[in-house]
Parts: sequence; C-alpha cells; structure tokens
Amino acid sequence: MSTEIKQLTEKLQLTLDPDQLTNCMRCGFCQTACPTFQETGLEAASPRGRIALMKAVYDGKMEPDAAFRSQMDLCLGCRACEPACPSDVKYGQLIEQARESIAAVTPERWPVRTVKRLFMERLFPHHGRMRLLGSSLKLYQTSGLQKLARGLGVMKLFPTHMREMEAVLPQAAGDGVIRRWEKLGLPARWEQGEGGQSLLVIPAEGERLGRVGMFRGCIMDVLFTETNVNTIKLLRLAGYEVVVPASQTCCGALHNHAGERESARRLARTNIAAFGAARVDAVVSNAGGCGATLKEVDHLLHGDPGEAEARQFASQVRDVSELLAEGRPLPLKPLGQGEEQVTVTYQDSCHLRNVMRVTSAPRQLIRTVPGAKMQELPDADRCCGSAGIYNLTQPEMSASVLDHKMEQVERTRAHVILTANPGCLLQMKWGVHRHGKDKTMQAMHLVDFLAESAGQR
Repeated sequence: MSTEIKQLTEKLQLTLDPDQLTNCMRCGFCQTACPTFQETGLEAASPRGRIALMKAVYDGKMEPDAAFRSQMDLCLGCRACEPACPSDVKYGQLIEQARESIAAVTPERWPVRTVKRLFMERLFPHHGRMRLLGSSLKLYQTSGLQKLARGLGVMKLFPTHMREMEAVLPQAAGDGVIRRWEKLGLPARWEQGEGGQSLLVIPAEGERLGRVGMFRGCIMDVLFTETNVNTIKLLRLAGYEVVVPASQTCCGALHNHAGERESARRLARTNIAAFGAARVDAVVSNAGGCGATLKEVDHLLHGDPGEAEARQFASQVRDVSELLAEGRPLPLKPLGQGEEQVTVTYQDSCHLRNVMRVTSAPRQLIRTVPGAKMQELPDADRCCGSAGIYNLTQPEMSASVLDHKMEQVERTRAHVILTANPGCLLQMKWGVHRHGKDKTMQAMHLVDFLAESAGQR
C-alpha cells in the first residue's frame, strides 16, 4: 500500500459518518433516481454502489484507489437519491465527506490546483474582484473582442463543450445588484447593522409584510445582475422590505462540492454574521444551489462554536419562490399577442427540490401568469447535468445527461424553459443551443419570467 493510499484510507475512516454508512439498506430505490447510474448501468455509479465503496474502505476491506476516486468524482451531487431513500440516508453528506478526504490527501496537478485556488480563494469570496471580472468579461463581449476571437478561430483551441458554453454566456456586468439598484435611482437607504455592517435597505411597496435579507451570490451577481434586480422588484411588489448586506460573500457551494470544506466553513461564518447583523425575518435566495448550501450550514458547522447561530441562520433560509407565493399577489399581465398562449415548462433545480424540498411554489407562480400554458416536463426532477462545475470537469457525462433532458424538453413543445438556479439556466441555454432550438425556444430564470409579466423588466 502506497503512502498516499494509506493516508487517504486513514482520512476517510476519520471523516466518514459510520451511522450514515450503515443506514443504507441496499434496497436500490436510489438507482432509478440517479442520473449516472441511468447513463452507465454500473452499480458503482449509483448511490448504493458508492456507499458500498465508502464502507468497504472504512472497514478496511478495499483500498481507495484510482477507480474509487473516479466514482466519487463522477457523482453529480444532485442528491435525487435522498428523497427516494426509505431510510433517509444523508448521501449528500457522505459524498462531501469523501471528497473532503480526497482533496486533503490526493495531490492535484499544478494547473488544476492553480485554477482552483485562483477562482475559489482569490475570486469567488471577494465581491470587488468578482465585479472586476464581470467588467472584464463585459468588455470582451461588447468591445468586438469576442467577435474577433471567433472570427480568428481562437475558440477552436478550446474543447467543443467550452466553445458551446461560451456562446450562450449572458452579458456580464461589473456593477452588481447594489450599484445597479443605486444607478437606477430606485428607492433605498443605507443603514448600519449590528457591528457596524453596511446594509442597503429597500422599502416594500405598500404595507410591509416582512423584512428579508437577499443573498446576492458571487457568479450570480456578475452574470445575472438583472435577475438579482428583478428579485428585489418582485419582493417589493409582494410586500417585503429587502435588505442587502454589503459584507456577505460566496455561499461556498463550489468549495463544498470540491472537498474544500474548511473554506466553505469560513465563508459560512462570514454570511451568518452579515445576515445576523441585518435583523431579518428570512434570508432569501434566487439560486437553488446557493440556497441549499445556506440551508445546510448547521451541518457544515456541526461542532463549531457558532453552531447555534448556524442553526438559526439555516432555519431562516427560503427560496424566493416561496416568499412570492406567500406574499401579496403580483400584478401580472398577459403574455403573448391576443389569445396566443406561451407554452412554458419548468426544470427543477436539483438542490432546490432535493435539499430545500421546494417544488410547488415555482409551479404555482407560473400558473398565475395570464397567457402562460404550463406543460409539465417529464422527468423534471432529473438532473440537467450542470451540477456546479460538473459540465467542465465531466463534460462527456454532463452532455449525455443534458441530451436526454433536451429530448424530454422537446416533447413539451415549450417556447420557454424556466428554472431557478444559474447553473441550471446556463446548462439549459447550452442545451437549447446544442440542439439547434435558438429560434424557437429560450431558457429563462423564473424570476425574470415573472418580472416580465409584472412589467418590471
């Protein structure tokens, strides 16, 4: 046994939760819900199979070799297996524990290590740097550099999936939701929260039903700034005062999925402090992946001195669709021309559905839009293949999962595909482009769709 294998074995035995490993009854209900098992038909590529691999290593019956690590990496982390599990096995916690152990022991190639450190430590947690990145990307998109790069064939130097993803990127922004809101001259005031934290407070329209803190995200705030702005507009219409803490940071979802759990814990502590200072009734997210990570900070910080605060914070996290469904009815107007209806389908964000367990609120809101015909998407609960940066690290599996998803989308004859997570939205945009549907179909965030109907775009 090599030193690396021995160290990884010891780390896994210290990190994996033995109770969750033994909770699995090997019934196989998870297999029908698992995208990688459905794609490969391999037992090892199912949640049951991966748990069996983890337990074998934990019990000292096998070594965590390259094949073991490959199966841990192949998992999408969609967690569709959890609602399907009669024993309530916390598979998501197990796969993250396994990845944390692998990341701590297994050396990465220097290019991968350098890129991860650049984005996860130097960019994502720093809002100012993210806005600078957004400004640079916007310059590339609007100055003619993008057109020149494509004309010179520069993009051909990149893999096909990266070229296709570049083609569907939305126009980036360098301001973020706080600066954009101020530029628009819309109602707002600055307050000082506990500990001197700066808070942008945006009043509700009409009677205030509650005070909510908005989580703006990192990538979300530079690639989907308009969606963040529309989120605030809709919340105001629904009767909420919206608070945006300036000191909030990245949710840590990508760090957690990559096994960088200590970094994720550090980010969680910052966000708990930022929203704690805001004195809000709820913390609202418009990104399923971010919301799920925030919803589980109490598990992430289990045993931490701040666990009680983490538990309180987690209990406050809500998806924007839940608050909109509970608030004052939105003043929605008909879509389309005359009697023409717009056929709409909805793709569930895996983490919104499987972790936050939000399924009915988005559909309820869609059905309130005049002129929108809601067509349920077959297998809407199946992952689209995005899974954070999975479409970059596992492009072949991601594309295969996406292609099957688009087959189901085409069956709905939808004009609009809605989702509630930025990663899913980019993936579905990629799917529309990849399948040549750009002229007949578009992918939108649920918030932007509602804002258009409410005349807020």
